[in-house]
Amino acid sequence: MTKSVSSAQEKYSIDAFFAGVGGIELGFTQTGKFRVNYANEFDKNARITYKLNNPETNLDCRDIHEVSPYDLPKCTVMMGGFPCQAFSIAGYRKGFEDNRGDLFFEMLKMIKAKEPEVVFIENVKNLVTHDHGNTFKVIREALASNGYYLKWQVLNSKDFGNIPQNRERIYLLGFKHKSVFDSFSFPEAIEREKGLKDVIHFEDNVDDRYYYKKGKQPFYNQLEEEITSQDTVYQWRRQYVRANKSGVVPTLTANMGTGGHNVPLILTNDKRIRKLTPKETFNVQGFPKDFKLPENVSNGQLYKQAGNSVSVPVINRIAENVLSSLENNDKVDDENSTSDGNFVIVYLDVTGKFKGESYVVDRFSTMEDAVKYAQDNKLKVVSDKEYLKLIEKKRNDSFYMIEEIS
Repeated sequence: MTKSVSSAQEKYSIDAFFAGVGGIELGFTQTGKFRVNYANEFDKNARITYKLNNPETNLDCRDIHEVSPYDLPKCTVMMGGFPCQAFSIAGYRKGFEDNRGDLFFEMLKMIKAKEPEVVFIENVKNLVTHDHGNTFKVIREALASNGYYLKWQVLNSKDFGNIPQNRERIYLLGFKHKSVFDSFSFPEAIEREKGLKDVIHFEDNVDDRYYYKKGKQPFYNQLEEEITSQDTVYQWRRQYVRANKSGVVPTLTANMGTGGHNVPLILTNDKRIRKLTPKETFNVQGFPKDFKLPENVSNGQLYKQAGNSVSVPVINRIAENVLSSLENNDKVDDENSTSDGNFVIVYLDVTGKFKGESYVVDRFSTMEDAVKYAQDNKLKVVSDKEYLKLIEKKRNDSFYMIEEIS
């Protein structure tokens, strides 16, 4: 398979879904070797921020359900962080039953049609454990059965991105070529050098609306009593003050700044209490200083955009490893088979709940043929029930599964 690159620019191409403000794409384009051919984002406010920073990108504003694979250019990497509320602790955790949960399958439709060399998915950590592991199992099976070699890992921004934010996210990558898959590894943890004062301007005198004051908030006395240190970021949690004493910002969320709760709060140099500004929340996500925020979008929407986005330095470190794997491997005749057969033997190597790899070993026309192959080759095969129990108990193991695909 040839690379989907421009010979003039020598850049690998990207098609992006659920693009938000472009954080995932930014982490890739910062390598200097990826370019965005196409991006799709339905939220009108997020599109304003995206276009302000990426005026040349072809940004499609349609609902993904209305997009046809024929509308897309061929790409090297297809990426997306499909809306996570359906799988988040903060949401109702309905998963695929939620009307947002089917968006993965819409993206899968594009993947099947375009067959990119790399698939990149980012989501909340709880995607892995949702519905006792069944949700992630469905996603894993769908990608593997379409010829992708998969690796996934949960990474925390404070450990892998040199960012003072406690943000755990699952990163799932699929590779069409086994040589690329074999050579790819997730980045190693690094010592965090950046602290709160690198992303929060404790010394600045900001707009009055960001400050909490006596007589303005009925709970101000509680804030004043509890918020005493500049080494700690605080939150008002409806009835009490939560202190995040680990020296990092708590996970930014989409509902940050709404409803009077979950707002990151700090003590300024002049001993006043205020919430983070929208720009500071983007700083906390690792966006570069020159990233622009539109003036015609409300602060509530900007907070939402930051909370919905990604930690750019973590994405960039993953992208650098993807780039190295793409450039340093001969990809001739090593694609996973997508031959006919509704029964597959899948190999899995899992490290607890939050790290693993998987791919299809072979396909068969009948269950009997698959079982015979496994028996003849003395494969360690586990059932769905055994698999879910193994994941629930956070065991490390290598094994096979026989799965029927549609």
